[in-house]
Amino acid sequence: MLNHLFIAAAALAVTGTAAAQAYPSQPIRVVVPFPPGGTVDVTARAIAPALTEILGQNLIIDNRGGAQGLIGTDFVAKAAPNGYTLLLGSNSTLSVAPSLQKKSPYDPIRDFAPISLIGMTPFVLVVHPSVPAKDMKAFIAIAKRKPGTFTMGSGGVGHLVGELFQSITGTNFIHVPFQGTGPAGAALMGGHVDLLFDQLANSVAQIKSGKTRAIAISSKERSTVLPDIPTMAEAGIGNFEVTSITGLLAPAGASREIVGRLNEAVHKALATPAVKSRFSSMALETIPGSPEAFAAYIKEDFSRWTKVVRDASIPLN
Repeated sequence: MLNHLFIAAAALAVTGTAAAQAYPSQPIRVVVPFPPGGTVDVTARAIAPALTEILGQNLIIDNRGGAQGLIGTDFVAKAAPNGYTLLLGSNSTLSVAPSLQKKSPYDPIRDFAPISLIGMTPFVLVVHPSVPAKDMKAFIAIAKRKPGTFTMGSGGVGHLVGELFQSITGTNFIHVPFQGTGPAGAALMGGHVDLLFDQLANSVAQIKSGKTRAIAISSKERSTVLPDIPTMAEAGIGNFEVTSITGLLAPAGASREIVGRLNEAVHKALATPAVKSRFSSMALETIPGSPEAFAAYIKEDFSRWTKVVRDASIPLN
């Protein structure tokens, strides 16, 4: 009897190992819960070719925008945990959107199996060229002289970054939400809003072309891509180091083997010269890590932005 049990257990172990080795055996859908054009979207498209080559299966980028990223993220949360539907997550969908809901359709901590962090970029305060302020001192002076005059667009975590900025500086902007950073950036360039707290990776091209003007970035040190832009600390805004991350997640319940296979693939992809070069050109820093490290980050970041929402008395949806 014991021999039969041992043989059965061994057979199950072999079957599990074979299944893990066989993964993936079909294309993998990576859901980007925003319209094309934002940092999450360009990150997905920058790393997808390398992951396709490493995994031996096509990665299909599926843009499912709407409701500040809630729709696409919830779609993945409720998908089968077989490794063929993944999420390219960010602070917007893992921290900000759920913290702004009375009842979020998903739990960012319990409903996902984090795979690996991918990239990080600071935020940048960008304004439309018609805004007369050329530096932070002038910008704050105008904002305080005429409270509620400036309109602030947002397409995700930038909303709460803006709220944090207002609480620190004593300014007051009119918030105008959009369904992603891509549409928010387009509105800024079109002069429909005055300012935006955007991921630097999403704003580099517009800043360089003069379509928008950068006031300061939220990193500890200046960007090597745009070295003339001062940090928030240099501009006189203390305690304002804020970064935006992207990372790959599977639905909760994904096997350890699948998560491990994908984590290994992400690390290999981020180490390739092509991906490194692409990320660098977009002011993105690669930050691969363990599933456990990503899970800890999500928990801490969700707590941070929930506090910002509470402290700023932002109405919940």
